[in-house]
Amino acid sequence: MSTPPSYYERHIFFCLNERTNGEDCCAHHGAKEAFDRCKAQVKAAGLAGPGKVRVNKAGCLDRCAAGPVAVVYPEAVWYSFVDQDDIDEIVESHLKNGQVVERLLTPPHLGR
Repeated sequence: MSTPPSYYERHIFFCLNERTNGEDCCAHHGAKEAFDRCKAQVKAAGLAGPGKVRVNKAGCLDRCAAGPVAVVYPEAVWYSFVDQDDIDEIVESHLKNGQVVERLLTPPHLGR
């Protein structure tokens, strides 16, 4: 049995988890602003919608030490980002053109 095509070509999830116990978390490093920026950039570029790109919020992705983080599927590419320029580069390079942004890859050993 063959797998039907994905509803979206790419799906990016942003960790927006917020810890209230004093532990570090993505929410304390501008994750919501990055999510909002990505969503706006994807929409402005005409990339949003079925067969294209979906931008989603996520709870803890358990990569806190690398935060803030986002992951793009189906490629399962993890990104750590610091500012709007990073988000713009992810949108333009990866979400639009399918080219991984090597400089923003989350180091594989960084977990929680």
